[in-house]
Amino acid sequence: MEHRLVHAVEEALGWDGPAPLGTEFARGSICDPEVVTRLLTPQRLLDMVMRRSVSNPQFRFFKGGEEMHPDAYLNRQVTPRGQAVPIADMRRIGNHLRDGATLVLDQSNVFDCTMEVACRALQWWSREHVQANIYLTTNDASGFDLHWDDHDVVIVQLAGEKQWEVRGSSRPVPMYRDAERNNSPSEDIVWTGTLKTGDVMHIPRGYWHAATRAGIGSGHSTHVTFGFAKRTAVSWLAWLADWSRQEEIFRHDLDRWGGTDQQQDQQRRLTAAATRLIDTRDPAVFLRHREEEAPPGRHVPFLDIFGPLEAAVCVTDFPPKVTEDGKTVVVEAAGKKLTFANKALPGLQALLSGHPVRLDEATHSMAAELKDLAKILVREELCASLTPELSSGYTGLVTNAGS
Repeated sequence: MEHRLVHAVEEALGWDGPAPLGTEFARGSICDPEVVTRLLTPQRLLDMVMRRSVSNPQFRFFKGGEEMHPDAYLNRQVTPRGQAVPIADMRRIGNHLRDGATLVLDQSNVFDCTMEVACRALQWWSREHVQANIYLTTNDASGFDLHWDDHDVVIVQLAGEKQWEVRGSSRPVPMYRDAERNNSPSEDIVWTGTLKTGDVMHIPRGYWHAATRAGIGSGHSTHVTFGFAKRTAVSWLAWLADWSRQEEIFRHDLDRWGGTDQQQDQQRRLTAAATRLIDTRDPAVFLRHREEEAPPGRHVPFLDIFGPLEAAVCVTDFPPKVTEDGKTVVVEAAGKKLTFANKALPGLQALLSGHPVRLDEATHSMAAELKDLAKILVREELCASLTPELSSGYTGLVTNAGS
């Protein structure tokens, strides 16, 4: 999937692909301002919050450096049947923002089509799961104290400006669940400065950082943090442990009461079996299986009772694997393996490109075949019907297939 955000981030950071993710700090600016405003504006963010049921901890507010109690910005709207639904209290939210506060909306990609499409494009690019967290800070509100994230982040300043301090790591590649705590900030200051609209910054996992508008005065800042949850060798070992259950030797109890010879024999046999398991399922196999077996992405189900399928787009978390042998084409994605005749390849390439495909715009010679393929891929949940709402997430950022 070719997405303007991906190209803009690469250009801003001076990257040629995703390989530098997590390796070192980088900073730059997006040359195309339309990409930034198209992603999200502060007004769209507040409208998004107003029109959905939001709750803590996904939706949070901070004031004076402290997290506010949800009752300070959420109401519970009681239905006629007595059901309480949490909704944002927009009047109180407005007052907090006028005074100076920070609004946080985690995983905005589950609410907003543009963020959903942007995260999917970044996932196809990086081959890692991505989520988009939004931060709106007003006036002289202070930000979070120095902290580190357990994932790599790419930050895009969407509007206004904010001051940052970035430090190096104090423990190499720390993890959320780790062998020891990582509570002492590094003294190595990598960068301090102000991010302005269109600026981009990459902060690797474990780098300490803080952001604030304290001392800047009136105004605001809106930025999106794209978090990349990369797999580690620990992830691979956990995956191997799951596979070990398929072999009988690993399901046996460990010998606690046998003699020394018996226990040493079990250890030798377990070591040999573990070595075979590692050799047959190396890290490359793990990463490939993870992509192919990722469950289908969230989407609106297609129901033909509402009308015919008019447009479709691929919604898998990662690019489908497509292989051909001259006679057949095999598609692997979302935990499924589908086989098609070789003549279906052009249609599959279009439908699985990550770009929207409007079936009525296909050439006459392949229109019928493309519609049949689209129905199959939608039924198997590799593609989804391109609803008007989902289509809006691609508009201006991703072209239609064949455009």
